[in-house]
Amino acid sequence: MKEKILNQKRNGLSMLLLILVVWLVSIPIIVFSAKMLDDVGGGLPVLFMVLGILWASAGWIPLLGLKIVGPQEALVLTLFGKYVGTLKNEGFYWVNPFCSAVNPAAHTKLRQSGDVDGNCSASLSNQNASIESYSKKISLKIMTLNNNRQKINDCLGNPIEIGIAVMWRVVDTAKAVFDVDNYKEYLSLQCDSALRNIVRVYPYDVAPNIDTTGDGIADEGSLRGSSEIVASRIRDEIQEKVKEAGLEIIEARITYLAYAPEIAAVMLQRQQASAIIDARKMIVDGAVGMVEMAIERLNEGNMVDLDEERKAAMVSNLLVVLCGNHDAQPIVNTGSLY
Repeated sequence: MKEKILNQKRNGLSMLLLILVVWLVSIPIIVFSAKMLDDVGGGLPVLFMVLGILWASAGWIPLLGLKIVGPQEALVLTLFGKYVGTLKNEGFYWVNPFCSAVNPAAHTKLRQSGDVDGNCSASLSNQNASIESYSKKISLKIMTLNNNRQKINDCLGNPIEIGIAVMWRVVDTAKAVFDVDNYKEYLSLQCDSALRNIVRVYPYDVAPNIDTTGDGIADEGSLRGSSEIVASRIRDEIQEKVKEAGLEIIEARITYLAYAPEIAAVMLQRQQASAIIDARKMIVDGAVGMVEMAIERLNEGNMVDLDEERKAAMVSNLLVVLCGNHDAQPIVNTGSLY
């Protein structure tokens, strides 16, 4: 379906005044025709009376053709089931009163900005045609869809919870209305599908021998460390899926990322153990360097002549002091070393 923009004149106000004037004039015409009918008889007074009665009883029908379109809004119009065009420019219009606005997602409420509550719009639509047409308007503004958190297994099989926010807008109203059943629900479903397809390629944290780019070479991509790249890939995949629905995906962002509750405690212990190992490694490297420096300084100044056994004992004592979890409490030897 190809979008057709209606560029007709914004003549809503003039048509409204004309309809009201003719409607008001019809009342005195009926009264005057009835008086002439009594005086003159049939003929022309009967014709004027019939026309006045018809207009007074059915003169509200042209009012249905009044349409108000605000900034960044659109109305998709159909006439007896045929698509006639879209009003995209803001203004007060008068169109064929038998045209009806179509928006299958008017009463669909997702977790996103700009949605109209279904109960409220349903109650207002029973009041008059203008409010009904308002409920059928399609917003062309940038919308934010905050999809529900999903539990997905990463490439290592670890269950994680992840949520995304998608910034999107309607760019082709005809495709959005006629090519899919409900473009809001369609977008939400495609967001879920794209999120699963991309997340299962990445590990939560950096893991060895994992190829996340598909080039056959292991890399350091991860959900936690490569969030910008992951979000960009999610955005591209969603755009590929929803372009046939006339939607544009502007940006996608990861809003929540965590291990699933059933493994969160175990993974926390794993991270703590990894941090402890890294810290111990750093302490040992520093202690060995300090021992080497101490032995070199003693040898350079010829302060003490130590044999290999004494050097080994000194190295052992220094490593115990430097690598211990608690402060050392040295014992001073006041006697001879030998």
